[in-house]
Amino acid sequence: MSFTIQVENIKCGGCANTIRKRLSELAGVQGVEVVVEAGQVTVEGDEALRPAVVEMLAKSGYPESGSVHGMASMKAKATSFVSCAIGRMDKTE
Repeated sequence: MSFTIQVENIKCGGCANTIRKRLSELAGVQGVEVVVEAGQVTVEGDEALRPAVVEMLAKSGYPESGSVHGMASMKAKATSFVSCAIGRMDKTE
């Protein structure tokens, strides 16, 4: 079973790496696929995981599309830059 979430702020492989790593830490997540160009995150696991996945994505700077506006959107973008940088560093290890 899997579900897909459309998210904002995915810019590169570093972002995708961070998303895969953080979501894989959630209990019940069996796999994560990120399509950077489409801004999509597909999670293998029960649909009941969706709220936890959406929350983890938002905390990492990748909120569900249309869920944040104004200052919250600016904060998410800033957070995503940090997550992206971390993802790029983790990728080189």
